[in-house]
Amino acid sequence: MRILILFLAFAALSASAQQTDKRNPYGLPLTNTKEAYLQEVAENADMEMIDLSAFIPNLILDIRYASKNNFTGEVIYPEVAAFARKPVAEALKAVQQELAVNGLGLKIFDAYRPYTATLRFYEVYPDTLFVAAPWHGSRHNRGAAIDLTLIDLKTGEELEMPTEYDNFTRRASPTCEDATKTAIHNRTLLINTMRKHGFEVYFSEWWHYDYNGWEQFPLLDLPFHTLKN
Repeated sequence: MRILILFLAFAALSASAQQTDKRNPYGLPLTNTKEAYLQEVAENADMEMIDLSAFIPNLILDIRYASKNNFTGEVIYPEVAAFARKPVAEALKAVQQELAVNGLGLKIFDAYRPYTATLRFYEVYPDTLFVAAPWHGSRHNRGAAIDLTLIDLKTGEELEMPTEYDNFTRRASPTCEDATKTAIHNRTLLINTMRKHGFEVYFSEWWHYDYNGWEQFPLLDLPFHTLKN
């Protein structure tokens, strides 16, 4: 009887481990409970995740992964939301303020991305040129990367860029010259403005910007609703 009890206990522990591994198969140091996240914020205020739509005036959200209008063809996020770490949000707000002087603004395609979404992206499109390697995690998972473009504040229309969002071709590179003069001008304006406020464009995606010092922020796997409450 004792042997049977020990066997069942071992089986239960094994099943629990397998379930955990499914959400974190590479054993990364993930912050995946609200309690752990709040502890990090208590120790360092820069770790706070800021709701960008509430923090930045006139910001437009087009969160593609909350719809099927994305490269996976699936709804990845159950709700529309855009979060970023406090310093990232403050820098992005400064970008928006500078652009607004010339009647321009930002449209956000994606910001903080739970780690489980990164796992799914790689399952659908296992190419680390355009999709983050899940064994490292994404800078989006850290709340330190933003996917965005420029808009006309009066009309809300996107400015012309070399490609659409999530175009996985060489033309998406921020250095590709295979585009109209207008698109190259707009891309250069976005890159330079973002860089001025502490962001660097990703080498293969003109829309992706990493905040300088992204390494300081831990990987997160928390749903949006947890960050709102």
